[in-house]
Amino acid sequence: MSKEKVIAIPNVATPSAPVVFNPDICDGCNTCVEACQIDVFIPNPEKGKPPIILHPDECWYGGCCVNDCPRPGAITFKWALQHRGYWKNKATGEVHQI
Repeated sequence: MSKEKVIAIPNVATPSAPVVFNPDICDGCNTCVEACQIDVFIPNPEKGKPPIILHPDECWYGGCCVNDCPRPGAITFKWALQHRGYWKNKATGEVHQI
């Protein structure tokens, strides 16, 4: 049986960064890889490492990767500017952003 080395090359880096992984919290369980309906991620070949964001520009900003992640704080979802929501706490006047 021959052993072929398969290499996946991410898209050229762009300003699009919908998801940021915290490597101190993410244990590489790949739940987000399975949850993503667009297949933006691929599992990292190194066990215990965050998935590789292969196609950041393809993200539909659904957020299922963050919602399904069993480790709170492992993934930070960055909404596109046109999708960001803002609201103001009437009691404190503090402005919040998604």
